[in-house]
Amino acid sequence: MDGGELKLYGMWASPYVLRVRLALKLKGLDYEYVEENLANKSAALLRLNPVHRKVPVLLHGDRPIAESAVILEYIDETWPRRFPLMPTDPRERAAVRFWCHFGSDKMFPSLIAILRSADEAQRAAAVGEVRENLKLLEDELREGFFRGRRFFGCEKLGFLDIVLGVDAHFLRGVTEVAEVDLGEDFPSFTSWLREFEAQPEVQEVLPPFDTIVDFLRGHRRRILAQA
Repeated sequence: MDGGELKLYGMWASPYVLRVRLALKLKGLDYEYVEENLANKSAALLRLNPVHRKVPVLLHGDRPIAESAVILEYIDETWPRRFPLMPTDPRERAAVRFWCHFGSDKMFPSLIAILRSADEAQRAAAVGEVRENLKLLEDELREGFFRGRRFFGCEKLGFLDIVLGVDAHFLRGVTEVAEVDLGEDFPSFTSWLREFEAQPEVQEVLPPFDTIVDFLRGHRRRILAQA
C-alpha cells in the first residue's frame, strides 16, 4: 500500500466517519478501524487531531488527515485509479464541491435542528428549513448540472453521492424519531436515495436503519433532558 498502512479513528454512528468508511470500501482499501468513545477521547485521537479533537481521523503511515471532506479528497487523489470519486471535468468538480458545502452548511445543520427542537414552533421552523433544502436538491437533480443522472457521479457512486447520501440516510432516521412527515414532493431525491441505499457497498457500511433510529432516539432524549 502506498505510503504505509491505513488506520481510521471513528465512531460508529458518525455520518462524517461513515462517509470515509464508504469511500474506503468503494476504493477497496484495507484499513484498521479504531472505535472512539467521544465522551472519553483517546490520547491518540487528541494527539492526531489537536485542532478539532474530533473524528474522523485517517492515519496513513505516520501522516494524520482530519475532516471528512479533506479525507475523501486525500483518498481519491492518493488512489486515483481505484474507483475514482471526483469527476475529471473542472466545472463538474466545482459543482460537486459546491453541493458538498451545501450539505455541510445547510442540510446537515437543519437535521440537527429537528432533533433539538423542544416545542412545536421550533420543530415547524426546522422542518420548513429541511423542506427548503430538499427542494433545492430536487431542482438540482431535475434541472441542474446533474439532471437525468442515476447518481451524482453518473452511473456509479461519486464523491457527492457519498456526502449527501449518508446525510440523507440519517434524514430518514431523524424524521422517524421526530415524527415528521416531509410529504412526497421530492420524487427525484427519493429515487436517488433509494438507488444509493440499494448499493451493496452502502449496505455493507451503513448501520441498519433501525439501529440508526434507536441511536437518534436516545440522542434526542438526551438533548431534550438538557433543555
